[in-house]
Amino acid sequence: MEFIEAVRAGLAEVGDPARAPEMQRYMKSDMPFRGVPKPERTALVRTLFAEHVFTDRADWIAAVTELWRDATYREERYVALDLLAHKRYTPWNGLDLLPLYEEMIVTGAWWDFVDELAARRVGPLVLAHPDVLTPTMRAWATDPDRWKRRTSVLCQLKARDATDTDLLTDTIESTLDDPDFFLRKAIGWALREYAKTDPGWVRHFVETHPELSPLSRREALKHL
Repeated sequence: MEFIEAVRAGLAEVGDPARAPEMQRYMKSDMPFRGVPKPERTALVRTLFAEHVFTDRADWIAAVTELWRDATYREERYVALDLLAHKRYTPWNGLDLLPLYEEMIVTGAWWDFVDELAARRVGPLVLAHPDVLTPTMRAWATDPDRWKRRTSVLCQLKARDATDTDLLTDTIESTLDDPDFFLRKAIGWALREYAKTDPGWVRHFVETHPELSPLSRREALKHL
């Protein structure tokens, strides 16, 4: 695909091999980096997305999937996420993409990928299709995969007044006893974000859940 070739060539051109090892160490990534800082990647994708406009949804999905599955460098997966999130293609975010998002969450298996997918891809689907996806998020909240569990907790980060507090409660309570740092951090983050909308609810939740970890509690009450 011409677009894929352009992405790889562009990343190779703007990448800095001297920076790549440090970026890989920082992200604790098995996959190597090209050494492309975010500002340079943002400028590159702006140009690429203007030059390669998808008019067919199937082609757009195919491009995202190929970039993700065949990635040699981590930045290729970042571009896949950028392409998913581009405002031009927002209307194409549909329920049928949930299996792809699930694959990306499980195979990405790190916070930089998972948080983007949880808040900007899965979250809007949960808001748009609560009858279908609320049970799915409850199932993910007890899944053996910690990244699916983190996604279930974080999927309402941007929901604000539309937050389903029963779902938020259930996803948090399902993972309260897990000592995993990333799950405990996610719980605190989700509560902290919702506190911007309903601080009283969050205070009450924290007060009535003494089993919250110190990390989750500290994050939840950070701005209260």
